[in-house]
Amino acid sequence: MARRRFFVDAIERGHARITGEDAHHLTRVLRVEPGQQFEISDNQNVYLAEVETARKDLVSFAILNQIGAEAPVVHTALFAALIKFERFEWMLEKATELGVGEVTPVQTDRSEKGLERAVGKRLARWQRIAREASEQSRRARLPRIELPIDLADVLRDQEGYRYALDEAGGQPILSAFPEMRHLRDRVALLVGPEGGWTDRERSGIRASGWTAVSLGDNILRAETAALAALAIVNAAWQPAAPKPQPSNSSIDTSAERSL
Repeated sequence: MARRRFFVDAIERGHARITGEDAHHLTRVLRVEPGQQFEISDNQNVYLAEVETARKDLVSFAILNQIGAEAPVVHTALFAALIKFERFEWMLEKATELGVGEVTPVQTDRSEKGLERAVGKRLARWQRIAREASEQSRRARLPRIELPIDLADVLRDQEGYRYALDEAGGQPILSAFPEMRHLRDRVALLVGPEGGWTDRERSGIRASGWTAVSLGDNILRAETAALAALAIVNAAWQPAAPKPQPSNSSIDTSAERSL
């Protein structure tokens, strides 16, 4: 079984510590004890570490050695229209498990009014959700969570491949991907609100060079569409596995049998 992985704020002189509520969770829920070994990340590198102290308000680690941590095969940037917070938070948790690199809430014509003003109070909670999901899924680095921006600002993004999910049109998402895909490509996904894009927004998206793509005929909730698109991108950018070579036992022996 793979070791549990935790995030720490810093590694200092070969030691690290987790305090407060996070330490309480480790000691009271996960029953962490001195002498146990876990993996810890400072959001840059991953280390094998041994628990030195395990108290209600403090868990300290001694670093044993640095271990390898594979980087994601593709960098995904999710631009997601603001929706009701409980659903947005569920999407954030699952997108983190799927390896998303950054998440930016987007204010659109059909976003519920006032949500963008409340994000500032939610940002710390969202970062905690992302941290817990990153530990659960054994990520090496945390996703970046941005403050909300307007759709017009999103459309100025010119980096990498850019796909806007559109239930009212667009080519099938798989057919929109480039034939030649490379490790560490950046793929931006733009997901609309409940009710979809307005005609004005749809025109702006296409005029800005984003490719409109479809996930099929079914109408999906915004959070479902975001996660489905992320999973498809991850699968499409996975390096092709080498084709198995035929073994000696698979050589055609029909000629021998006919003798």
